[in-house]
Amino acid sequence: MAALALLVTAAACSNENAVNRDDDDTSGKGGGTYGLKIAVVTHGAAGDAFWSIVKNGVEKAGGDLGDTIQYSSDGDPQKQAQLIDAAVNQKVDGLVVSMANPDALKASVEKAVAAGIPVITINSGAARSKEFGALTHIGQDEKVAGEAVGAELKKQGVKNVVCVIHEAGNVGLEERCAAVASTLGGQLQNLQVDINNLQASQATIKAKLQADSAIDGVVTLGGPVANVAAAGIAEAASPAKLATFDLNAEVAKAVQDGKILFAVDQQPYLQGYLAVTMLTQYKSNLNVLGGGQQVLTGPALVTKENAAQVAELAAAGNR
Repeated sequence: MAALALLVTAAACSNENAVNRDDDDTSGKGGGTYGLKIAVVTHGAAGDAFWSIVKNGVEKAGGDLGDTIQYSSDGDPQKQAQLIDAAVNQKVDGLVVSMANPDALKASVEKAVAAGIPVITINSGAARSKEFGALTHIGQDEKVAGEAVGAELKKQGVKNVVCVIHEAGNVGLEERCAAVASTLGGQLQNLQVDINNLQASQATIKAKLQADSAIDGVVTLGGPVANVAAAGIAEAASPAKLATFDLNAEVAKAVQDGKILFAVDQQPYLQGYLAVTMLTQYKSNLNVLGGGQQVLTGPALVTKENAAQVAELAAAGNR
């Protein structure tokens, strides 16, 4: 794990949550006195706990600073664009956007910037963030993280990998798989599943492993898919080793139990918390952390050595 451990200092997901529901006052006024209204519009799908963790960070920052948070989300990029337009029409003080499909959001984000609303992008869309006029991007460098995963799997002797993409058209997920392939030194093929149908995803992974006994590695790109992939590997009686991006309590426990080699955590709580904090500081003092360069929240590595400690935090919704 030494190659990945170096990434710990760096800084295109399983229970039901309400990420798709508009929430016009999710945080209330807290200890701070800034009193800004900040809209957060993400592409999180229903049932994806990753975005619940982002939302937890957003709400905590809003409460700490005394800002009012308006959180909404939709996995359909056209509907997400409409949510951004609605926030602009409400004349919010700041806007946080995740851009899994940047082209679909371009006009809406540029409309916000033209209206004088500062924008910070998070999670996906780093390569287009500055082009659209955002102040900065907060998240993980998918290329760096993917290259590290591929290198570590190569060290583990893995040569034939299936990379499981759970959101069609998500540029960040596709970038992860491509980066894994670049350092694996073996064969990698993408496998499309649907995060909204985990039972079918498990069956698809199982069938793929049964059909190709040469597959000796599976990489998943989200916590819920990692959990069903572990079950699919077991049902297929496959010797494939499993690694994953992103974290939840079940993944941390599976790493602890040796069912998953490691999890690469991009720390979604920080993505939400820092975005609200940075917008507040920009509005009040024109501060921009990092001089406009991407602010990295990952990758941070969860291995068997630290999984127990991280699992406790993940269960609390902070990792």
